[in-house]
Amino acid sequence: MSISVNNPDLRILDVHVDAEKLSVDLMDGRSVSVPLAWYPRLFRATPQQRMNWKIAGGGHGIHWPDIDEDLSAEGLLQGLAAPRRLVDAE
Repeated sequence: MSISVNNPDLRILDVHVDAEKLSVDLMDGRSVSVPLAWYPRLFRATPQQRMNWKIAGGGHGIHWPDIDEDLSAEGLLQGLAAPRRLVDAE
């Protein structure tokens, strides 16, 4: 008996951010949306800062240079909120 292994392409294709949610389209056709409140730095950022993102890590992450925020596709799929940083707690 043979088992077929599905190797999804978890690289990021596109990112959409509005005042309430972050949505990420993956290369394998899935889309993931999460509440922006899960990511305090993004939540507090201006719309212009939120729109200034770059795909990073060979397509496996997103980087917002204006607010020094990094998120991974894997973390989004697992439903992980951003780790709390000392500055975020203030």
